[in-house]
Amino acid sequence: MNWLSLLSTLAGAAIGIVATLIADRNRWKREDDKEALRLRLDVYTQYTTAVKLLGETLRALASREHPSDDERALALREAFRESGIAIASERMWLIAPEPVVKASDDVFHCLRRIRDGYIDGTAVRSAADHTRWEERGKAAATMRRLMREDLGVGPLTERHGT
Repeated sequence: MNWLSLLSTLAGAAIGIVATLIADRNRWKREDDKEALRLRLDVYTQYTTAVKLLGETLRALASREHPSDDERALALREAFRESGIAIASERMWLIAPEPVVKASDDVFHCLRRIRDGYIDGTAVRSAADHTRWEERGKAAATMRRLMREDLGVGPLTERHGT
């Protein structure tokens, strides 16, 4: 009988240890998942903010008078470089899932086309400008939808400014 109680005690201890290890592993996994979600939220916020600010800056620069076309082009290129969108884009490439990366890259290229259009002399609020901004708006809406899906937030029921 002594052996049976010893084996029973050892089996109970082993079950307790395994259960504790499994519970700890699950808790660590949940914490890792929460941290990954927080990181993606930070990356997505940085990127969408850079997109918004860069768009506003490009439009404002294109609306201003410049001493020459070369100075206008320089100001637009410099605004793009200094916007932080390149860093935000690189973070996106490292952290986000592929559909979000592709969508964010589409928005990046839309902004480049807007910048290049202004450099080439496209007037603000012209038909060509409107078309480029519509493309950017659609690309940004797709990007945000994919970001929200990735974050588990769910879709928005009404359209908000892009």
